[in-house]
Amino acid sequence: MSEHDSEPVPGLPEALPADEQILWQGRPDWKQLVGTALHIRLTALYFAGIVLWAVSRGDSSTAIGVSLLGALVIALLVAFAWGVGRTAIYTLTNKRIVLRVGVALDKCINLPLAEIEAANLKLTGNGHGNIVLSLKGAPRLGYLMLWPHVRSLRIARPQPMLRALPDAVTVAQLLFRATQAVQPIAAAGVAEPRRPDRDLVGAPA
Repeated sequence: MSEHDSEPVPGLPEALPADEQILWQGRPDWKQLVGTALHIRLTALYFAGIVLWAVSRGDSSTAIGVSLLGALVIALLVAFAWGVGRTAIYTLTNKRIVLRVGVALDKCINLPLAEIEAANLKLTGNGHGNIVLSLKGAPRLGYLMLWPHVRSLRIARPQPMLRALPDAVTVAQLLFRATQAVQPIAAAGVAEPRRPDRDLVGAPA
């Protein structure tokens, strides 16, 4: 039995109403996720720096111990990223975005398109990118509840993210058109992937 067997549609907790259609579904690329969200390179550099310092002092036992600890931490980060990529499903419909997330415990988070105040695309290379969502009104979602599908260090006012998308520009364009059909919005450079950051959805026009 897979984790999706109890779902009428993979990624959705219940069947969609007659007036709602799926526009796109996708998963985060775990290889991109481990680098952009879990910062595996910085982690490796941190442990490498300690190992080099220990070696320069002639402390071989510390160097070996830190090397083993670093390898374990990196392995755990890779395993977690793989689990996130395997279990998370992002769904865009003509009415909402649904984040089905959770490696150990599944959670379905519904984000109505009418509540999106702004969205920002950040390209990370090779067509991949993240889409950060700013919601209207007071924050209703906890940072830990969303992590790692949330903008880093925005704890007081968490901003949900669609992370490590393999075809981020296409998803961004679909999101813009779907949101535009729900509320009047202004666009800024949705189809120009050369700039690393850009607003996709702005304040209501």
